[in-house]
Amino acid sequence: MNPLPCLPCYLNGDYTDLPNAKISVMDRGFIFGDGVYEVVPVYGGHLFRFEQHMDRLDRSLGELRIANPLSRLQWAEIAHQLITAYANFSKERIVDTHQLIYIQITRGVALREHVMPQNITPTVFVLANAMTMPSAAQRSAGVACVTADDFRWEMAHIKSTSLLGAVFARQISFDAGAAETVMFRHGFLSEAAASNVWVVKNGTVIGTPKDHCVLEGIRYGLIEELCRANQIGFELRRVSRDEVFSADEILLSSATKEVLAVTRLDDRAVGCGTPGPVYHKLYAQYQVAIAQAREQKAPTTEPDRIQ
Repeated sequence: MNPLPCLPCYLNGDYTDLPNAKISVMDRGFIFGDGVYEVVPVYGGHLFRFEQHMDRLDRSLGELRIANPLSRLQWAEIAHQLITAYANFSKERIVDTHQLIYIQITRGVALREHVMPQNITPTVFVLANAMTMPSAAQRSAGVACVTADDFRWEMAHIKSTSLLGAVFARQISFDAGAAETVMFRHGFLSEAAASNVWVVKNGTVIGTPKDHCVLEGIRYGLIEELCRANQIGFELRRVSRDEVFSADEILLSSATKEVLAVTRLDDRAVGCGTPGPVYHKLYAQYQVAIAQAREQKAPTTEPDRIQ
């Protein structure tokens, strides 16, 4: 087995590297998947939409009845330390790196018992890694997806570490040589294995409602903002399977995909079979939003790699 890379991470108050980060086998995240996570994109040293990610982290923790163990200032400080450490690890300047900050909080360590134990200390883990983004070819041609019934649990609005359903869903598309699995619950669009899904019809971007069936991606708010600012229609409602297959465009959104065009679904062309005009406009405006976010503040860390 290949050894783990020495990626910088933080575990329960200590900065270390990935091979040296250890938890108890009785951690409830290991035993039950009893925890939540967040993935924050970082562009050139800047945390992108950090406040929105922290808002969602608070919502997920609240659903699991876990008190947030750190303040937002503390979360930001840990992230900034790891951003610098990753630049050192990769031997790059911070301004040249696109990173992901992975945050995971579990309920903590206790003897195995289904009932939620009280007064235990949450386990806090944070990892910095490179952000792998769609290739130029995928941007140009779009990607293929397949469909499946949404067989996951019905509390999808919690960003839980219990991800076996999503693992199986993503494996379906991987085995088919596709980029994602677009899922339907009772005949209506829910989301993909690791992305939100949008359809475009007659120039309007349509997404599924924010309810327990869908994890509200951080791009939900961003895409709505971009649509409103660029006179693109935006609507959240139930979307039938037939509407998905008759859409002019289908889009995926996530931290790493940003916005990505789906041009084939179950081996059928979507629209004209090429990325459409709404995708091109939203992707371009997404890049503007990133640039504006980077200009709003001074860099959080020194721009040159620390020797």
